[in-house]
Amino acid sequence: GGHPEGYLEAFATLYSEAALMIHAQAGGPALPEGHHFNSVADGVAGMKFIGACLTSSENDGEWTPL
Repeated sequence: GGHPEGYLEAFATLYSEAALMIHAQAGGPALPEGHHFNSVADGVAGMKFIGACLTSSENDGEWTPL
């Protein structure tokens, strides 16, 4: 299931940004403005969102605060 069309492009973007960062750390040009990597805090926030979605679904779509 799902839509695999964006799967390869998502990984290509991730790997190209990682390559830019590695190159910058090795003395190459600085990482372009706007390029960043997600943090553990970003992952935790995403998991809280998923938990709230599940709770909302279990309660007939009731609004669930994060």
